[in-house]
Amino acid sequence: MEESGSDAAVVPALVGAGGRLPEYASAGGAGADLRASEAVVIAPDGRAAVATGLRLQIPAGHVGLVWPRSGLALRHGIDTLAGVVDSDYRGELKVVLVNHGEQPFAIAVGDRVAQLLVQRVERARFVASAALETTSRGEGGFGSTGR
Repeated sequence: MEESGSDAAVVPALVGAGGRLPEYASAGGAGADLRASEAVVIAPDGRAAVATGLRLQIPAGHVGLVWPRSGLALRHGIDTLAGVVDSDYRGELKVVLVNHGEQPFAIAVGDRVAQLLVQRVERARFVASAALETTSRGEGGFGSTGR
């Protein structure tokens, strides 16, 4: 995967049987499409780890983030789970899909099943503290900032 620009991330890939390199669907696309390298049927309320036939070398200081395809989510209720690809992982990239729809969802070899974003990542240093700075939000959680 290459982007235009001098600071583009270059991701070497081994492409196995049925696999295809990730591709951007448009010039402004943030995610590169991932395709299935196997046929799978996901039952309603079921999930599957769908093979892509890809092994990637995400550059150090970067992460691969697997996101759903909006059309599959809207039309069929297909979503992704477990979408972090660490830079030191070298196994086959599999896309964990869940079917929130009411019908079985069939995937054929070559179908676009998810999209991959490659982003820079900063590792944090966590330290124990006796207190945290106060904010106007405070401990307000889910839904506390309004609609």
